[in-house]
Amino acid sequence: MATSARAFSPAASSFRSSAASAAASVGKRTFTSTTSLNANVLKLTEPAKDLLPNVDVFIFDCDGVIWRGDSVIEGIPETLDKLRALGKKMYFVTNNSTKSRKGYKKKFDSLGLDVPAEEIFSSSFAAAAYLEQTNFKQTGKKVYVVGEIGIQEELDLIGVTHFGGPQDAGKQPDMGPGCALPHDPDVGAVIVGFDRNINYYKIQYAQLCINENPGCEFIATNTDAVTHLTDAQEWAGNGSMVGAIKGCTGQEPTVVGKPSPLMIDYLCNKLGLDRGRICMVGDRLDTDILFGTDNGLKSLLVLSGVTSEEKLLSQENTITPDYYADSIVDFFVDETAKVEATA
Repeated sequence: MATSARAFSPAASSFRSSAASAAASVGKRTFTSTTSLNANVLKLTEPAKDLLPNVDVFIFDCDGVIWRGDSVIEGIPETLDKLRALGKKMYFVTNNSTKSRKGYKKKFDSLGLDVPAEEIFSSSFAAAAYLEQTNFKQTGKKVYVVGEIGIQEELDLIGVTHFGGPQDAGKQPDMGPGCALPHDPDVGAVIVGFDRNINYYKIQYAQLCINENPGCEFIATNTDAVTHLTDAQEWAGNGSMVGAIKGCTGQEPTVVGKPSPLMIDYLCNKLGLDRGRICMVGDRLDTDILFGTDNGLKSLLVLSGVTSEEKLLSQENTITPDYYADSIVDFFVDETAKVEATA
């Protein structure tokens, strides 16, 4: 039975008002950076002086920052404990839509990370909250999902009718002479999230809804090029799924994950946070760091994920974080050095 999103978190009602203005502009927004070369990006060497005193809230990406695949990055549990001991607030904002907030809570628990559910925000939640603040349920329309169970669980919480997703895995359209794939004319939105069972049936169904249903909205949880399914290599990300739908519809999606301002607007408005005292920490320049720089936050890139130091400092890169570090374990490099010096 569908229940209000408030059943899991009080977030949704505040999201409606705090994201209202952002939603109007985020629809077909292209995120760009106005920074120039990265030659002057500073490596974090004195966090006790340069970073920790100036930040009250850390927003962490998850993949490549907290874990890689299903393996927690070494030293992360201790680092999070130290930050909490200093009184720092923390939020975990991921573009991965395969899990709901409830599902991510289970993942944190399985990795031995004591993170309260209210500190977790996924792009599956952002997609559902965007629909709620635009009063999608009141239209009586349905959502077709290209994605996994995380999106469906979040849509259930706000009572929006949906179909597709894992249930359409393995389906193949009949493409014999004279055949056509029927589609539901009552679909008013297509949400495209990461989908390990993407297939031609889903792509065709999505494009029919977007191209033939008047006013059907194309929503992407994110456009990440690659992701960390395992800690052994990079894997094609949701950008490949979104690209397939863009290619056959000619439409640009409404992007609700990073670097969209929707989630940071919600956090700041609901919790009364000062943007100048927030630091976004991530491993991606074009999502995490842009999320910081485009929304008035401090930003720090870690090299524990998809971005190399060579790429960061290259002349081709125009996205500049305030600092970079090997991982967030370096937040306490001063403390580690003192211990080693006295050993």
